[in-house]
Amino acid sequence: MSYTALYRKFRPAEFEDVKGQDHIITTLQNQIKANRIGHAYLFCGTRGTGKTTVAKIFAKAVNCEHPVNGSPCGECEMCRSIAAGTSMNVIEIDAASNNGVDNIREIREEVAYRPTEGRYKVYIIDEVHMLSIGAFNALLKTLEEPPEYVIFILATTEVHKIPITILSRCQHYDFKRISIETITARMQELMDTEQVEVEDKALRYIAKAADGSMRDALSLLDQCIAFYLGQKLTYDHVLEVLGAVDTDVFSRLLRLVIGRDVAGVLDVVEELVMQGRELTQLAADFTWYLRNLLLVKTSDNIEDVLDVSTENMMQLKEEAQMIEQDMLFRYIRIFSELSGQLRYATQKRVMLEVALIKLCTPAMEPNQDSLLDRIRAVEEKVEKGIAAAGPGQTMYGNGDGAGGAVSGSGYSGGSPGDGHQGGQRPDFPSAVPEDVQKVVKNFRAIADEASGMVRGYLKKARLSLGGDNRLLIVLPDSLAAGVVGREDHVQELEDLIEDKIGKKVEVDVRYVDEGRHFEDTFVDIEQKINMEITVED
Repeated sequence: MSYTALYRKFRPAEFEDVKGQDHIITTLQNQIKANRIGHAYLFCGTRGTGKTTVAKIFAKAVNCEHPVNGSPCGECEMCRSIAAGTSMNVIEIDAASNNGVDNIREIREEVAYRPTEGRYKVYIIDEVHMLSIGAFNALLKTLEEPPEYVIFILATTEVHKIPITILSRCQHYDFKRISIETITARMQELMDTEQVEVEDKALRYIAKAADGSMRDALSLLDQCIAFYLGQKLTYDHVLEVLGAVDTDVFSRLLRLVIGRDVAGVLDVVEELVMQGRELTQLAADFTWYLRNLLLVKTSDNIEDVLDVSTENMMQLKEEAQMIEQDMLFRYIRIFSELSGQLRYATQKRVMLEVALIKLCTPAMEPNQDSLLDRIRAVEEKVEKGIAAAGPGQTMYGNGDGAGGAVSGSGYSGGSPGDGHQGGQRPDFPSAVPEDVQKVVKNFRAIADEASGMVRGYLKKARLSLGGDNRLLIVLPDSLAAGVVGREDHVQELEDLIEDKIGKKVEVDVRYVDEGRHFEDTFVDIEQKINMEITVED
């Protein structure tokens, strides 16, 4: 005999076997016991929640010769024939392939004939939302006033597509998504029956991946068992088969993002890609991980709500102290958008890497929540005694009115607020040192001797004077400043200056903040020297 899939092999045969739909089962049983059976029912809900299964059990129950507490006995001739699919009293119609007016006309002609056995003819129309408008109109009258021996059960996953005229003629039952606990318990029960050893953690992950669908859960379980046939099914095995990622990886990834370690983040992605992990599932799971972190961050006593181990809960609480709420909102937004985009993307890895880089570098986004993250990054650097040099970020240092600051050793500058702010024009210094004056007069010649990339950027540079008579080379944007301000490039400039004038001059690289002009923040010492102002001896 050929193998039967788990969801077919263990399809419930009576109401008591149906899991997670107690509100519907109780109502239907009471109707049968009280003989208050309706003529038209609408079962709606997501896939795999039991709509068609309950419809078949209901069809058996209303025709059962010896019903037990509103459920079919399963032993009488009618129960056995309906279960075997040989009964003429239960007619299943797939509306996806039988959706025309002619198909409905056939039903209208057939309902005129009484059942050959049993009490009711039951029409189960699956995917009823696929019927055409003409077919719905043809069904209206029959659905409203069918013969007393006819019951219609309409099943759909998209109730919003059904005309209101149909809805008003039916009893409406909503099938809920089945909880993770219920699905896990059912799978454990079936594994005991099948004598398959499986970890509870593995079953819980499958239940979570099924997204409320019992059929999906059993299909995934079938797949995992087949891959590791004859072995104990472990959590790691499930992750491997489904292309999923362990939560420890999400924790590591998040900590790298918080630390703005782009290289480390990309290394993790490379590792996951080489392991063959499904990137769409990765994005969805990481979004869920961030959701759990947000709940821990914003709520007290959340342990009963979150389905995580004690170890993972401690990990989440630790990470909740490391990240601000608005940052989490931004992370969730970016990855929620990514999850939708990845389904149709051809370069999934690239899109995932771009999203992670966005998390690490809020300057890539111009919106409000990323701006808060950028300000926070500046504050962190200030606390460490380091002036920030990210795009669009403003740092004033040592009273010299410098805007964004980049130095050869990383960043330089003093405390915020020391310089000229709010569009206040800086004052000319009383004097310009002789060595700086010589550099200014020869700067264009010095710039022409620099290496290729630096030489190109220096053509757009302007000169100013910083604290301690430092020469400020001011670039038009942070990108140019980031290149010129590299330690090796600054050293190159200082060596060229020393060769040209015979003196050592300290150089700082700065840039003009977005939305501001050079003159708002810096003094143009080229202009000052041309004005022949007094020079220090």
